[in-house]
Amino acid sequence: MRKLDKQVWGWALYDWANSAFATTVMAGFFPIFFKQYWSYGADVNTSTAQLGFANAVASLIVAAMAPLLGAVADRGSAKKRLLLLFAYLGVLMTASLFFVQQGQWLWAVFIYSLGIIGFSGANIFYDSLLPSVAEKDNIDYISSLGFSLGYLGGGLLFLVNVLMTLYPETFGLADAGEAVRWSFLTVALWWGGFSLFTLFWVEEEKKAIESRSVVQIIREGGQQFVGTFQEIRHLKTVFLFLLAYWFYIDGVDTIVRMAVDYGLSLGFASNDLIIALLIVQFVGFPAALLFGKLGQSWGVRKSIFLGIGIYILITLWGVRMESKNEFYILAGAIGLAQGGIQALSRSFYSRLIPADKPAEYYGFYNMLGKFAAILGPALMGFVGLFVRRMLMPAAPTAEQIETVGRIASRWGIGSIILLFLIGGVLLYFVDEEKGKQEAARLAGDESTVGE
Repeated sequence: MRKLDKQVWGWALYDWANSAFATTVMAGFFPIFFKQYWSYGADVNTSTAQLGFANAVASLIVAAMAPLLGAVADRGSAKKRLLLLFAYLGVLMTASLFFVQQGQWLWAVFIYSLGIIGFSGANIFYDSLLPSVAEKDNIDYISSLGFSLGYLGGGLLFLVNVLMTLYPETFGLADAGEAVRWSFLTVALWWGGFSLFTLFWVEEEKKAIESRSVVQIIREGGQQFVGTFQEIRHLKTVFLFLLAYWFYIDGVDTIVRMAVDYGLSLGFASNDLIIALLIVQFVGFPAALLFGKLGQSWGVRKSIFLGIGIYILITLWGVRMESKNEFYILAGAIGLAQGGIQALSRSFYSRLIPADKPAEYYGFYNMLGKFAAILGPALMGFVGLFVRRMLMPAAPTAEQIETVGRIASRWGIGSIILLFLIGGVLLYFVDEEKGKQEAARLAGDESTVGE
């Protein structure tokens, strides 16, 4: 097994770097600050719609660009450069949030959307560099190492940022609002600074095609994208895995994104969100490493099944959850499974794709990731509304409305089990050896499979 050299650490430290944005900005402070500061005076439903629109547009832009960007990167050996280009777009936008003044919701939405595009776009090329820094016998562990460092790095900075908002005077700040604005700057410095390890330590094989013009590379990348789309239709194992991944990762993302809303609907305080997020981060650090080792010794597909099983239990427990302490326990369980199922899915996919076009195939992989959490929230909403309509009496009292609403929310979260079951059944039929053979035939060299 290859030892963890500078190149591996340089790759993994990018997850340490960019997770600060995912934790402090996306999950933690931006949604709250957007409602209370940038949308000051606006209707609550209006501000929710504005934020939702920003997330949706940014995700759709990245999803649409992902496969083409991957094709261009493969044609021109530009994965690392494009990673850094998108990363520093995100860094610049995150720093810019510091300067957005109260009530300027439109600027906040615009800058935040560009930040998401930078963050998500860079992840396409980060994932595609995995096969070049890892070998077959340690790719699962290295993939998990990246996620674990992301949990630890994002969690540590988020903890500091939370302390800044709780005790602003200790940090020489006027109030919590100023602390949040400075938190955005700390994320930008953290993300941009630690990305330098990726720049200097990760090496990328140069291709002769780089001597061609940018226009030629883009044109050929577009042609390759069309060709790869046709290939995926014939690579039955890749296609089946992507379908399975779409279902179960939709369930994972739905649980993560809707957990807070669900907790609030049961009457938990908003401060419980911060505590739960910290629990997820610090449990996720060792758990992701544990899943990586488990994948090596027990098998990757079996370990993914374990992660799906844990999420089914989380969902079942969530249906009957009553206290905030149970909410914290479920946050720990999410931290236990989330990083592992993401890391092993990423490394398992690397075994099934042609070795000569990783960025392009990871473009399709990330495209599905951007389209995740579409089925789940829609399913929750439909089931919740249906149950509410069936149980609500003709002239309900305030107490009946509250009671029926909670019952409907429980049925809604319980419906997510369906996504995990469908994803698990489809994954059962994914044959890794068959996938390797298909990829080898396409690449024309069986020795390159999985390398």
